[in-house]
Amino acid sequence: MKRVIVAPAVEDHLVELIEILYNKDYFGFKDEAIAYTYSLVSDIYDTLPNRASKVAPPYFSRYGKDLYYSVFKKNDNTQWYVFFNYENDIFYVRYIGNNHTCAQHIR
Repeated sequence: MKRVIVAPAVEDHLVELIEILYNKDYFGFKDEAIAYTYSLVSDIYDTLPNRASKVAPPYFSRYGKDLYYSVFKKNDNTQWYVFFNYENDIFYVRYIGNNHTCAQHIR
């Protein structure tokens, strides 16, 4: 059975993401920022094992060796890149970024 595990640094980033989304007025209410982030996390846990993936560019080796990534499109403006290792039926998520932070490094 395939499992998804998220690194502690990624968990911390996701908690910070709620504040970023709310404080930068991407969402008018904090509850909306929380719901968006939880939706992203849920999507990762539920669908990462079944998504197409690609070998991550060398730039992302700072987050781990032999990384792959999958893309999660959440709306017309934002897609999320989830970087992970896969071994023994475990997807270990090491980094999450969006098209605003990652796209310039992905060809």
